[in-house]
Amino acid sequence: MKNISAVRGGSGGVIEPKVGTRPQDNIYLAVNSEWLEKTDIPADRSRMAAFDMIDVNVEKHLMQDFADFAAGKKAVPAIANLDKAVNLYKLAKDFDKRNADGAQPIKADLTRLTELKDFSDYNLNAADLASFASIPFGLSVDPDMKNTKVNLLGFSGPGTYLPDTTTYETEDAPKLLAILQKQSVKLLEMAGIETEQAEQYAADAIKFDARLAKVVKSAEEWADYPACYNPMKIADFEAKFKDFKIKQYLVAVVGEEPDRINVEEPRYLDHINEIINEANFAEIKSWMIVNFINGAASDLSQDFREAAFPFSQALSGQPELSSGEKQAYHIANGAFSEVVGVYYGQTYFGAEAKKDVEDMIHRMLDVYEERLLANDWLSEATKQKAVGKLTALELKIGYPEKIEDIYNRLEVTPASQGGSLYSNDRAFAIAEQKYNMEQLHKEVDRTVWAMPANLVNACYDPQRNDLTFPAAILQAPFYDLKQDRATNFGGIGSVIAHEVSHAFDNNGAQFDKFGNMTNWWTDEDYAEFKKRTQAEIDLFDGLEYGPVKLNGKQIVSENIADQGGLTAAVEAAKNENDDLKKLFENFARIWANKQLVESIKSQTAVDVHAPGPDRANVQIQCQDDFYEVFGVKPTDGMWLDPAERVHIW
Repeated sequence: MKNISAVRGGSGGVIEPKVGTRPQDNIYLAVNSEWLEKTDIPADRSRMAAFDMIDVNVEKHLMQDFADFAAGKKAVPAIANLDKAVNLYKLAKDFDKRNADGAQPIKADLTRLTELKDFSDYNLNAADLASFASIPFGLSVDPDMKNTKVNLLGFSGPGTYLPDTTTYETEDAPKLLAILQKQSVKLLEMAGIETEQAEQYAADAIKFDARLAKVVKSAEEWADYPACYNPMKIADFEAKFKDFKIKQYLVAVVGEEPDRINVEEPRYLDHINEIINEANFAEIKSWMIVNFINGAASDLSQDFREAAFPFSQALSGQPELSSGEKQAYHIANGAFSEVVGVYYGQTYFGAEAKKDVEDMIHRMLDVYEERLLANDWLSEATKQKAVGKLTALELKIGYPEKIEDIYNRLEVTPASQGGSLYSNDRAFAIAEQKYNMEQLHKEVDRTVWAMPANLVNACYDPQRNDLTFPAAILQAPFYDLKQDRATNFGGIGSVIAHEVSHAFDNNGAQFDKFGNMTNWWTDEDYAEFKKRTQAEIDLFDGLEYGPVKLNGKQIVSENIADQGGLTAAVEAAKNENDDLKKLFENFARIWANKQLVESIKSQTAVDVHAPGPDRANVQIQCQDDFYEVFGVKPTDGMWLDPAERVHIW
């Protein structure tokens, strides 16, 4: 196999454009070099990609709309809860008030943490503390993987300070943790903590984080979604805890002791007593305080925002902190994401475009069904099950017809009534946790959207067996009514089929048409599927992208989806006698990416997607039609021997 990473390079791993590159040698550079030369990464971002180009435009429109709403220049549309989002925006944008308040909004909660006396005090108050601070584990309610009509309580470990457990093994780790430690001390001093005490809190927090990093899951492990399903009887779960009063905590947070709980991180549960115990109390307390001050800083003054930026900057390379006005929009959008998404969809997503996209989706589904039925390595029994799953897919296009009930519960308390940005954020978190816990005894709502309409993305949910295509992604270069069909097939067509392919990737293949984790394969077919999955892992494993090497296992599900998506798009275009040259070029175009080296390191540590250039080049290398369309020869850079080309869907 030719490692086309060889044509990459440049300062710090940023891919250098090379105008005049032939598509036969590197189609990604052939298509994107001019874009790479002319595109600048904004100072408040760490990368620019095709997705980001659209996001910048969406952000620009919505920021202007929110500014006009707040100033009274434009009436707030009669969309449920949009007025609340605007009120939160006003609160976030009022930096005169935020700056005058300083650390005052967090004083009471910070004092509650610093005055924790001992482990008994922590045990007694853990449930109450969890309403505003970090606890070394999490609880959430999600559909039961083996019976998706009902919900199940889940248990998982906390996140780590560095992007992934593997990051702790890199030479960058000590430097990054030192930046976080210094930042935390400064923030605590600004909040009124004496320097010596602040330094002790920061040092102990780093020590506790190191304990966590040894036992929580890595990104590669989290990528194995079905491995998260480990239900236990509640009595067996509670018996795992020796020092922490888990029964008391469950009753306080959940409102009961449920019969069962799903342990998403079994290894973490096995080590729980090494993590949460009396001897570790000082570290636990410090970890909670450091997490709290770093998390709350963004809700406070501009000085706090700036003081909390160095660690994020070190991880991303982002040169500048975003403006206060931009932060205000993102705070409102974050809290009321579905509401803002519905506004965006109704305002900017046309009915004609929706109709055309729906037509393309159905075309892609038809092509996928044809390909499944014509598949030469599946038995007839498995084919029929696969087609049954395909035809049962639910489609969510543009924006939802109804807004989820949680948004009706969120109330914004203005400054005139004593509200601060922090107090509202805190109240939202409590309301959201309560709402989530209430779902435990409710039937799973399959109408809920996984993404808001203004998010430039798309997704497949294996537990609902549905596809979501938010309005924001349905524009150029992915889709445009004015683009020819072949170009759209290379863009949104491949994205549509990519999401369909997730129903049949290494994770999705373990769920049936109802979203239940059930084996619907024959043993022989599944063995062959695993063999092909391993080939996809091997295809990407170890590829160099700037300063990093890719982990083929971590990114295999998305690579299977890319493979299936592009293959189906090519088939659809061939059925309509479209120009495959335009299709391949636009497929390369949608993965255009310009990224700072720090961002590359952080992103690849946790991302389940391959970097854009590899998504373009390596997947196209596996398309036999590419070689014919562009006349690729064995001496060309894009050549991949036929035996090494991966074909799954």
